Amino acid sequence: MKFHILLVVALFVSVFAHAQAKADLKNFKKTNGAVVSQKGSFLEVSWPAGESIKGKIVLDLTPGKPLFKSISLGQKEITHNVDPAFVVTIGKRDLLSQNGWNIFFDKVPNKPYQSYPLKMQKTAVSVRSEGSRTIASIGPVAAEKFSGTLELTFYHGSPLFNVAAVISTDAAAKAIVFDAGMVSAQPDWQHVSWMNTGDSLQQTTVVARDTARHQAVKYRAIAASGKQGTLAVFPPPHQYFYPLDEAFNLDFTWYGNQYRKMVEGYGIGIRQELQGDKRFVPWFNAPPGTEQRLNFFCLLNQDDDAAAFSGVKAFTRNDRYAALPGFKTMSSHFHNEFVMNVIMSGKPVPAHPEFVGVFKDLGVDIVHLAEFHYTADPRGPDEKRLPQLKALFDLCEKQSDDTFLLLPGEEPNEFFGGHWLDIFPKPVYWVMSRKAGQPYVSEQPGYGKVYHVGNKEEMLQLLKDEKGLAWTAHPRTKGSVNTPDSYNHEDFFLSDRFMGAAWKAMPADLSQPRLGKRVLDLMDDMNNWGTKKTVISEADLFTITHQNEMYAHMNINYLMLDKRPAYKESWQPILDAMQHGRFFSSTGEVLMPSLQVNGHISGDSLRLPANGTANIDLQLQWTFPMNFVEIISGDGEKVYREKISLKDTEAFGEKTFRFNSQLKGRKWVRVEAWDIAANGAFSQTFWLL
Repeated sequence: MKFHILLVVALFVSVFAHAQAKADLKNFKKTNGAVVSQKGSFLEVSWPAGESIKGKIVLDLTPGKPLFKSISLGQKEITHNVDPAFVVTIGKRDLLSQNGWNIFFDKVPNKPYQSYPLKMQKTAVSVRSEGSRTIASIGPVAAEKFSGTLELTFYHGSPLFNVAAVISTDAAAKAIVFDAGMVSAQPDWQHVSWMNTGDSLQQTTVVARDTARHQAVKYRAIAASGKQGTLAVFPPPHQYFYPLDEAFNLDFTWYGNQYRKMVEGYGIGIRQELQGDKRFVPWFNAPPGTEQRLNFFCLLNQDDDAAAFSGVKAFTRNDRYAALPGFKTMSSHFHNEFVMNVIMSGKPVPAHPEFVGVFKDLGVDIVHLAEFHYTADPRGPDEKRLPQLKALFDLCEKQSDDTFLLLPGEEPNEFFGGHWLDIFPKPVYWVMSRKAGQPYVSEQPGYGKVYHVGNKEEMLQLLKDEKGLAWTAHPRTKGSVNTPDSYNHEDFFLSDRFMGAAWKAMPADLSQPRLGKRVLDLMDDMNNWGTKKTVISEADLFTITHQNEMYAHMNINYLMLDKRPAYKESWQPILDAMQHGRFFSSTGEVLMPSLQVNGHISGDSLRLPANGTANIDLQLQWTFPMNFVEIISGDGEKVYREKISLKDTEAFGEKTFRFNSQLKGRKWVRVEAWDIAANGAFSQTFWLL
């Protein structure tokens, strides 16, 4: 009997000890405004969440109990007894057929895949301070061959926190997507709300037994409200969206009970459509050993739903590119095919096409199209090609006005190799073929000067004759797998008519703190090649509608222009800014209103003092708290990186920084800035003498 009593006591002590996971606080600093305390199985974290208000969460470390015992803002409890939920879908990456991890032409959902709910234990708990943020880690968490920890990051100065499953695998060739959210077995929410694609607030009453459903929304957010406030859930605005050809709105949120029959309880959250746009669907890369950060944001609000969504929208400036004095916004590479699908098809042509309204609503000043992408007759005959070009030029002229400039452009994909784009400072009639005996240039009634181009030498001559520019589209992936590397020695590439390349966040990898590493690495390579090239951002999208999730897939170039040229004027100032590096590129949340190196602007050549010191003066504006600035330089062979932490920043800031960098022996330098959601901006290159 005594033995049985001792055994029961031992088991009780063992279970009790297991339930009382002790938080490791050795890396937590009490001087940054946050307070952390533990009483039994409850770990309380509070942080300064704004002017004279505190955010507070109480974590329940008891196995089997909801992780969030309560979530409060000020004196109001926003919600209680909720759990974070993740569903990880794991497929196979094609690493053989094209270009390894840079592949876009992959169709992951057409191959075997499996979805798994992420399981969490609470045996290891710690809290640490990093600048103006407090981070709680709980774990381990696991799904199939992935494992790691759950991280909760609280951002001082804002009622914002991030929920992230940071997981990795040793398995090869994995591609993933994830759904996530907040759930409760007994929700205390009264209603769920969202902004529909028409930008109107919608609500539905919470019925705990209602089966989960998908919801198309604007701003990628969904919210649940109780008696004392609102919890809004939303993803990183660009990082969560792996590259697709179409920016269709694929119902990226969910609400309800038993989501995908894998999530216990009623919840709200974000989701991915596994089939994507049903074209090429690459999902996210998950290379072995990388820490994939599956994450979403939560924003707390004491007021009504409208106030909550105003708070969410502010992080992406209402999904609009902010106007900056001395700059004009420009976006490129759109295969909308309005000319062939509407005008040349004889359909009614609206006075105000929807796609133009979409760009205006986004705050884009200048749009460079890429029409006739496998839909028209670029190689002629003249009687087809020339009317198509005229229709394009007429469309652009008619839709341009005092606030917006629509520029014709194509992705010719002839002569040079791979895929590339062009732009001219005025309308140019040219045909991508030349028959024997046909002149390179001639006059034709109704069109004027018409060029016929038959090879890469003539293509370069056309660019010279008409002062045009060309550049590699989606370099090192898609139809440009081997370019510009394969032709970086050729005359056309070395010419000042070949501008460089274009950047897009492709491929997607949730372990990266920045977007678009593929092209940023190429930018450094081109700089070390000794060619003064520039890199603009590109969208590379097809259908453009108000219902689409355009902002997530977009990016922008801020050209240093005081004035937007009129359509009937020369567009040469735009080409000059692009060619000479007078711009920065951005996802929209991080802006670089000013950047100088020893008093020079990007694109300049400058001589450093004998000691090699560069004074880098950088003005930044941001919405999400910043993460880091990186100063990248090269000596013609190697690339050097100087990473400067900005983890002391809070949300919605503006500051001018001075960095003193030692660049002796370097031939070039450029600057990147990234926030905590992997949104960012990057400059063009400064050339060092």
